[in-house]
Amino acid sequence: MTKNITQIDTLIVGGGQAGVAMSEHLSRQDVPHLVLEKNQIAQAWRDMRWDSLVANGPAWHDRFPGMEFPNCGGDEFVPKEQVADYFKAYAEKFNLPIRTGVEVKQVIKNTGGSGFCVETSEGAIHAQRIVCATGAFQIPTIPAIAPKDPELYQIHSASYRNPEQLPQGGVLVVGAGSSGVQIADELQRSGKDVYLSVGLHDRPPRSYRGRDFVWWLGVLGLWEAQANEPGKEHVTIAVSGAYGGQTIDFRKLAAQGLNLVGRTDAFADGTAYFRNDLADNIRAGDENYLSLLDKADEYIARNGLDLPLEPEAREFLADPQCMTQPTLELNLKLNNIHTIIWATGFTCDYSWLQVDALDENQMPNHQRGVSSEAGVYFLGLPWLSRRGSTFIWGVWHDAKYIADQIVIQRQYQHYRAQN
Repeated sequence: MTKNITQIDTLIVGGGQAGVAMSEHLSRQDVPHLVLEKNQIAQAWRDMRWDSLVANGPAWHDRFPGMEFPNCGGDEFVPKEQVADYFKAYAEKFNLPIRTGVEVKQVIKNTGGSGFCVETSEGAIHAQRIVCATGAFQIPTIPAIAPKDPELYQIHSASYRNPEQLPQGGVLVVGAGSSGVQIADELQRSGKDVYLSVGLHDRPPRSYRGRDFVWWLGVLGLWEAQANEPGKEHVTIAVSGAYGGQTIDFRKLAAQGLNLVGRTDAFADGTAYFRNDLADNIRAGDENYLSLLDKADEYIARNGLDLPLEPEAREFLADPQCMTQPTLELNLKLNNIHTIIWATGFTCDYSWLQVDALDENQMPNHQRGVSSEAGVYFLGLPWLSRRGSTFIWGVWHDAKYIADQIVIQRQYQHYRAQN
């Protein structure tokens, strides 16, 4: 692809899994397009993940339909480097027009005609359509309650790589979604004294009665839920493919030696303060877990499936002391805590997108990825169209829908009345 392109039908911003999926679908429908990626293809899988990370879904499920993971069994959980390599190989297999090392700096409407003017690090491009495929994990967020203590080593989970990178002493991990719980578990296994701050979470079984939870969500139709349950907008999911794939069980983590505390509320004078909600949060996760087991059992009975019984899946350890006698405050220095890891999520940055496609909070204003600004589309966001949008395969299907919308608009634009 020549570097001097100045006009294109559709410009895709971002060359991660969303941009690769979008490019494949547009290529299949012969839509002229270009993908611009400021780093390398799927670079976030390499740079914004810790060394030991594996995909949270098994290889048979967490992939695009057009290619399997090489040298990996279907029920294995693929290491992050292989995931990044997969997307690079996928782009090469389908000969996708992706240019790396090019940053999009600004997108504005073309005042002299249709489409948009795009300022990039390698010059200007005119595009009829823009697909924002930069995803949801752009800017790591650390809450304002973080202590202003220069003696504390504080990083976001996006900057964590391995236990050796941290100073001597204990660690407080704030946030018990998939990232936080896996990092805390790894640090505790390495010999560190670790406190894990646990908020509200969903806790699916890794597998049940011989099937991974991604299979259960599929056959039960739960991947197709089109909106999160009210009140659960900020509830994280505690699931992991680490160590061959295991159900996250906070009682077992406590028995293993992890110190569990409730949601982090504040810091003052070298002390962390926690809400008295640990037991409630863990039991709410139990309810979510048992609810899926109930739905699975009903499905098996209704369909006459011969899947092995698993009564032990409903057995919990006794509540640990951290639940019955919770720690509500922790003097960091007295407890030798020298590191805080903030597993507190990300926010988006669309400051480069200077068109009427964002709401009052500068977040995408869209329906299934079709924005309020004609010709602008979003892809790679959680709940873009359904619960499954978060997963690799869900991005691929969302991209197919958006590609179809682009093709429809092109047909309208190319219409010429017959005289």
